[in-house]
Order: sequence, then structure tokens, then C-alpha cells
Amino acid sequence: MFTFSRLTCSVAAALLFFTASLAGAEPLRIAVAANFTDTTRDLIALFEQTTGHSVAASYGSTGKLYAQIENGAPFDVFQAADSERPQMLENSSGAVAGSRFTYARGRLALWSPEPDVFSDPQNWLSSADFKRLAIANPKTAPYGLAAQQVLKHMSLWEALQPRLVRGNSIAQTFQFVATSNAQAGFVALSQVNAWQDSNGTLWVVPQQMYAPIDQQAVLLNHGKDKPVARQWLEFLRSPQALKIIKDYGYDIPD
Repeated sequence: MFTFSRLTCSVAAALLFFTASLAGAEPLRIAVAANFTDTTRDLIALFEQTTGHSVAASYGSTGKLYAQIENGAPFDVFQAADSERPQMLENSSGAVAGSRFTYARGRLALWSPEPDVFSDPQNWLSSADFKRLAIANPKTAPYGLAAQQVLKHMSLWEALQPRLVRGNSIAQTFQFVATSNAQAGFVALSQVNAWQDSNGTLWVVPQQMYAPIDQQAVLLNHGKDKPVARQWLEFLRSPQALKIIKDYGYDIPD
């Protein structure tokens, strides 16, 4: 009886220690481009369900997240909306060499939540028959840079300057349009696919009008000794994750 009691206490103590360790475990910290917010939430739910690990995500424009990482923000993984900044982190030894890869290829769309805003989007843009057109800041947001490239391709960049309203990120840009602070805007197709109301007006911009939006992920130095960080990066390339990414409207790299 005495032996059984000691064994029971030992098991209980071990379970208590294990539970406390899990409760105090530091979550995986990822910095994610704002356009990938909805997709990431679904990915995190699946990852946490299948692995038991917790993930804390911070969302923002790629440029601002990059600046935070450069200034010592304790992120383990960086998922940018471009390839330039992950490469810069590799080159500056801020990220693990060889860990960078393209996890999604973004698609740009001109969108309004209102139906029948434009039937010919290029003519509508040329007519400037609107007060405000939303884009993300081209200096910090890759989707904003893509929007700038489209308007320059159409020779409208200079002409539309008085009507452009710039979001700090593609998430803020989408909010400008969703709340009718702009009649339409250049946003990520994935954001439109996640929108509840499908009765708006949508033009998926032809790829030849802007440079490919190759969204790359990289393992940061802060996470190089964390197995869960490498596990997350492998998860992003799994068939289950790729299906979620594709369903949100992204192209999948070869």
C-alpha cells in the first residue's frame, strides 16, 4: 500500500511538472505580411491542432515588420510578401542561410464592395470617375508596389495622384475600401476571397501588368535553435497547408 501511494504521488508529480512545462512553453512567434492574415489564422488552427504547439502571429506591412526584425524584435520566422527583404536578412546574417523559400505567389485585384462599380476597369480608372482609390504604400507594402506598377503600366500613376489614398499596409488598404472611405482599391485577391459578401465588383489584374509577388518565408536567427520553428516552415510546404493557401486565391510555386 505504501509503495502504491509513493508511485501514485510520483506519477502525479511528473504529470504536474509536464503540464506546467507545457503551460509555460514559449509560443512560436511569426511575423506575417498583412495580406496573409486570414490564411495564417486557418494555418495556425490546423498546426496547433495537429502538433500541440502554440503560435503567436504579428501582422503588418512587410517593410515595417522587416524594420522591427532589424531592430531586434524576437520573431522566429518571417513570412514576407516579397523576396527582397528575406534575402536582405539572409545577406546580413539576420536569418539562417538556405532557409528561405517561396510559400505563395500573390495576386492583385481591383475591388469594390459595391456591385457594378465598373464593367471595364481600365476605362473606369482612366476616366477618374471616383473621389478616392486606395492602394497600399508602395515603399513598405509589396502589394502597393504592384498597384503602382499597374498604374504606371496604364500611364495613370501621375494623373491619379490626387485621388490616391495610401494604407500603411494592405490590411488598412482593404479597410479603406470595405468601409467605403474609397470607392475601390487595389488589394490582395485573398482578402476578397475571405470577405463575407460576394456581391461586389472585382477585377483580377493580369499578371503581365506587375512583377510577380513571390512571398517568401525565412528562419530568423532568434528561431534557429527552436525545432518548432523549422517544423512550421516544413508545415507551410505540406499538402494540407498548400491546399489552404491555394483556396484563399494564391498561386502555388512549383
